[in-house]
Amino acid sequence: MLSYRPPFQHSYPRLWPLNRMAGNIVLDGALAAVAAPLARWLAAPQDGLLHPLWFLAGGSISLVVSGLPFRIPQQYWRFSGVSDLLGIAGASVASAVLFSLGLVLSGFPLPSETFPIIYALVLLVLLGGLRVSYRLAHRIAARQANQKQVVLIGSDTVADLYLSALDRSQDMNISIIGLVGVGTRQAGQRIQNVPILGHVEDIASVLERMRKMATLPEALVVTDPAFRGRALSRVLDVAAEYGIAVLRTPVMTDLTPADHVQLRPIPLEDLLNRPQVPLDHAGMERLIRGRTVLVTGAGGTIGSELARQIAGLGPARLVLLDHGEFALWQIDVGLTECAPDIPRHMVVADVRDENRIDAVMAHFRPDLVFHAAALKHVPIVEANPTEGLLTNVQGTRVVADAAARNGVAAMIVISTDKAVNPSSLMGASKRAAEMYCQALDVQARASGQDGAMRCITVRFGNVLGSTGSVVPLFRRQLERGGPLTVTHPEMCRYFMTVPEAVGLVLQASVRGMSGKGESGTDDLLRHGGIFVLDMGEPVKIVDLARQIVRSAGLKPDEDVAIQFTGLRAGEKLYEELFHGREAPVPTDAPGLLMATPRVVELADVRAAVDQLTAYARQNNVQAALQTLHLLVPEFDHNPNGEVRARASTGAKSSGVVQDAQIKADGTEQMAP
Repeated sequence: MLSYRPPFQHSYPRLWPLNRMAGNIVLDGALAAVAAPLARWLAAPQDGLLHPLWFLAGGSISLVVSGLPFRIPQQYWRFSGVSDLLGIAGASVASAVLFSLGLVLSGFPLPSETFPIIYALVLLVLLGGLRVSYRLAHRIAARQANQKQVVLIGSDTVADLYLSALDRSQDMNISIIGLVGVGTRQAGQRIQNVPILGHVEDIASVLERMRKMATLPEALVVTDPAFRGRALSRVLDVAAEYGIAVLRTPVMTDLTPADHVQLRPIPLEDLLNRPQVPLDHAGMERLIRGRTVLVTGAGGTIGSELARQIAGLGPARLVLLDHGEFALWQIDVGLTECAPDIPRHMVVADVRDENRIDAVMAHFRPDLVFHAAALKHVPIVEANPTEGLLTNVQGTRVVADAAARNGVAAMIVISTDKAVNPSSLMGASKRAAEMYCQALDVQARASGQDGAMRCITVRFGNVLGSTGSVVPLFRRQLERGGPLTVTHPEMCRYFMTVPEAVGLVLQASVRGMSGKGESGTDDLLRHGGIFVLDMGEPVKIVDLARQIVRSAGLKPDEDVAIQFTGLRAGEKLYEELFHGREAPVPTDAPGLLMATPRVVELADVRAAVDQLTAYARQNNVQAALQTLHLLVPEFDHNPNGEVRARASTGAKSSGVVQDAQIKADGTEQMAP
């Protein structure tokens, strides 16, 4: 069956090319009409610019006729190229010859012998120049339409560097419409003709003013590398209210300005309000070089980074111990690439296996032991309490005792801020491990024996991107399209990057072994002081979630939802780095603080650990928890994930035992 199709459905697509060709003919004819008298005047200036109309018409007609073989009417001006200019050159020469021949045949003398050449050049300049100008104008308009309008945030010096680099950059898709300063208040002034809109503290009012003027930028670009932490978090929050992205520029200096400017999302590390801490690399090398070093939990986040940094300090031998075969394989492959010349041994072992750990210590005879092995995931330890107690408490004791028996010079124990006023089994078990190691260290330092093992405890908060932590979880949830789950809007945690945390652990090891420095620090070390890394300001978990969404080019709460799920078993809203009786004391090492000692006699804590281990092996959870409360009286268990206020400054009474009694020498005595 034949169907009726209206004729306009076929004719309409051909109308636009015909209209464009007609327009080209009219424009080219008009240019030729202008070119004819102009060329005659250039060839014979004494004849003036007045010409009969037929002279202008002759120029137009000759170009239209000459342009047909070169397809001049079909040219697309916006995409004019070299081939089009060659066609225009051919048409110009042909038109000049045809027009000159027409003048001679009509009895009109040529203005000069050079008139055909001049006329061809004038045609070429007018026709080609108009096409090139049109293409450039269209490109500039398109570029301006595609340019991202941004406002810079940073100091005037860095902003000036960035503007200079942008001028040299081949990436011209950025238009700077204003600056927001972080130093002195300079509103109203200009840098390279870009206005300073205000101070970063007034970012909300600046953006509101721009909104009212319909000039809101597409992005805020942070140019100052020192602008981070809480101030940056506030900018992110304000920008989110207006739907504006926040980006960061590469680091630029006066000596090496960037020629290629590329903006990138704000990294999570920039939300941490902590400057880079200078490390004693020479002291670390003296501590490690030429020694045999054993790392437990070497397959974990902290353990693997310890292995990498220690390998870079030239140990005689590196022994990596973990109970997971795959984790050991991963770190072995990594060390093969970054430190192939360092002798290393992969040991599969469980830190709770006393015979195995003792055999490993006796075989390798390490000089230093870094004990990072632990069960760290709070809800998992809550669900498996006896496993957590056996690994974190008994496992630490097994490693420490085996190290002391086999001539280890020092054991460095990795602890956590969750050990302070713990509400979880994981935190309380780590506090019990701290207490055992403190008591060992007090005994070793009091003995005065050169061969006595030092036991150095280092406490810090979360590390960004660690295995099982919140950042990898958020990224997995984002890959699935969300939602990103946060337990509570006010959940805060201390964060540090993995390399920074491990660097400070090594710094604490150097300081703990030196025995030199401030007399107050040395006195605390002799009495079981714990090194605490300076973690800066705590960060809200919901801020991390939102920044991860923004770094993917999406808008939190619009493109990806943020869902609050409630506290999990053992969690609390706020972590603390110091107990109320552990007043922080600064050390002579940047980035390191020390907790005022709270220690228990070694015989008492050893007996408690023995009892705790026996109950755990019998799977008698209630008795094990009662013993743990005796050992850690401030343990305020939160098995149901209740929202509670911050812990009080002093040790809490648990309802099972009384608070530990403080003896005259500063040690704690367990209540009967």
